[in-house]
Amino acid sequence: MSVMSRIADIENEMGRTQKNKNTMGHLCLLKAKLAKLRRELLDPAGGGGGGKGGDGFDVNKVGDARVGFMGFPSVGKSTLLTKLTGTFSEAAGYEFTTLTCIPGIVRYRGAKIQMLDLPGIIEGAKDGKGRGRQVISTARTCNLILVILDCLKPLSHKKIIEKELEGFGIRLNKRPPNITFRKKDKGGIHFSCAVKDPKIDLESVKAVCSEYRIHNADVFMAEDYEPDDLVDVIEGNCVYIPAIYVVNKIDQITLEELELMDRLPHYCPICAFLEWNLDGLVEMCWDYLDMTRIYTKPKGKLPDFSEPVVLHKARCSVEDFCTKIHKTLIRDFKYALVWGLSAKHRPQRVGKDHILCDEDIVQIIKKI
Repeated sequence: MSVMSRIADIENEMGRTQKNKNTMGHLCLLKAKLAKLRRELLDPAGGGGGGKGGDGFDVNKVGDARVGFMGFPSVGKSTLLTKLTGTFSEAAGYEFTTLTCIPGIVRYRGAKIQMLDLPGIIEGAKDGKGRGRQVISTARTCNLILVILDCLKPLSHKKIIEKELEGFGIRLNKRPPNITFRKKDKGGIHFSCAVKDPKIDLESVKAVCSEYRIHNADVFMAEDYEPDDLVDVIEGNCVYIPAIYVVNKIDQITLEELELMDRLPHYCPICAFLEWNLDGLVEMCWDYLDMTRIYTKPKGKLPDFSEPVVLHKARCSVEDFCTKIHKTLIRDFKYALVWGLSAKHRPQRVGKDHILCDEDIVQIIKKI
């Protein structure tokens, strides 16, 4: 029996099984088996010289962040790339106009953001239909995903795209689960949770671990999670990427429909052809990318406000700043002088662990 047939059988069995406390252990076991089969499908062991099934397009990552356009064919991805970046991407009235990945650059607030126009995907892309694996593999390398939707087509397309991405280990607008999983040599499976009456119990945890041949481990959940989250932690190959649902062609709907759509979370209505709300989309991308701009100040000179060093807010220490400029700079680092919101006084002398804020000015003092 092929891997695809086994996946279909497990999905059918999960659909037939009622979800309650008595069946939770069985469902957890099925979800663990499903995750293993999908990993086997995407990265088959012992493959020949053809490369892995999940290889993406050969596009160099440039700039400070990467944003990927995902969506069904003929929803306006190529037009949006052309309007935002000035890079020509062929657009036509038939589907599958774009057959490879087209990159472009947007400059915003001193940062260079790489935009990728990916070929349209179809239902079943995660299982290898079309060029789905290449498209979704490239999406895994992005810092932000724009899911482009046609407002004249069913919103069920959103669910289909989310399902395809989840099947490839991409979790949209989710945080990594706060689950501690640690293997040990003996003692069996020990499970604890910080909340009362969690969704999964010890037997469910044992069922998942047994599928991975893990018989001794400590599992702690800081919050109440689904079995899928535990499987993701054990698999360890999931990526958590923010996403914006870009609803295109809003010139063809009524104002009432547009107001209703604008209330939905993570949505941005636009019209790429008429260039409606493109500035709002770029600003929304900036907010979701969560970046920090740091300006450099050479000794005895004015700060350079033309080319900021752009860091992610989760990694914006002085050490990260030095590494972004050059990986050897931290070796000769003595201290730094900082002007801005992160400084208690101006300038403040700080070490490499100091956390910087947006639009701080930094001068590096090196060892003699």
